[in-house]
Amino acid sequence: MHVGSKGWYVEELKSRGVRTHEGRYIEQYKTHVLANLLEEKKN
Repeated sequence: MHVGSKGWYVEELKSRGVRTHEGRYIEQYKTHVLANLLEEKKN
């Protein structure tokens, strides 16, 4: 899996315990939304 791909973001978020966001599974979001969500969770 390539760093920065959608699958990579999903895997990183799940490793941090994030499965859903605003009532939707994270797999349903586009890559740029997942990137922003991961940045929020890092801080």
